[in-house]
Amino acid sequence: MPTEGLALALTLAVTLDMLLGDPLWLPHPVRWMGRAIAWLEPRFRRLTLKPLVSGALMATLLVSSVWLTCLLLVWFAAAVHPAAGILVQAVMIYVCISARSLADAALAVGDALGHSGLGAARQAVSMIVGREADRLDERGVTRAAIETVAENLVDGVVSPLLFAVLGGAPLAMAYKMVNTLDSMVGYKNDRYLLFGRFAARMDDVANFIPARLAVPFIAFAAQLLNGRGRATMNTACRDGRAHASPNAGYPEAAFAGALGLWMGGPNHYHGRLVEKPIIGLGFADARPAHIRQACRLMQTTALLVFMVAAITLLLLPMAL
Repeated sequence: MPTEGLALALTLAVTLDMLLGDPLWLPHPVRWMGRAIAWLEPRFRRLTLKPLVSGALMATLLVSSVWLTCLLLVWFAAAVHPAAGILVQAVMIYVCISARSLADAALAVGDALGHSGLGAARQAVSMIVGREADRLDERGVTRAAIETVAENLVDGVVSPLLFAVLGGAPLAMAYKMVNTLDSMVGYKNDRYLLFGRFAARMDDVANFIPARLAVPFIAFAAQLLNGRGRATMNTACRDGRAHASPNAGYPEAAFAGALGLWMGGPNHYHGRLVEKPIIGLGFADARPAHIRQACRLMQTTALLVFMVAAITLLLLPMAL
């Protein structure tokens, strides 16, 4: 497909995300990916192979199958009519991005804090974080929501758009399978330490450049919103590595600098206390009002990333 057509597909996808988000009534391919992982896992575990090898085989099969299936669908649709090819790519990219649903979920936490109390806020935040929400106070709930917005800006916007620019909707969908695999089997526990290691490493590699590429976009958005562009860059450069994940620390540190908040610190996961470094040491405590600011920052950054992606696709034929 010509890059102009891909730019149009990207524009349609972002528009659909802004208008619809992730409606529960709409069948979502990511849920199908999750079911495929759950169905294949016990079957690959029964193979007479080391868990590391069987897990790697399962991940490779799933990612390559998604890419090939989507490639064939796009090819078939484009063969019927070019507009059909654009529409199919638009729908695929749309299901890969999640700026609207991420903002809605985080804002639900803020609304619960403001109107329904801490118990309701804990319930709302438990839907979007892995830490034990019942142990969190108001500041902990707020910080968890903001950290999730920051981290998922990469998973839900920057990475899918970057892979869409590089390889169209099929590559964006393949990335989404990588991301789904990591969320389901990429844990460092007894069950998945070996079986899910390859999937976790795939996710680390896939997000390595997008996580770092997101920082200047976040800084630009922060400069537009509150004039904290330099603080954003400085905090990301200083604290970006202060995270167990090789990637998550960069957007979180950028958000810390942009909002003037500290993040990280100890949290309980699956009954175990995990000591995390402080990101943005010396900054203020998070307050419920900061959740809305974080969502505005995330959405502004997403818009900037989309604009650069679309312009790149439109200018690419002139540069070649």
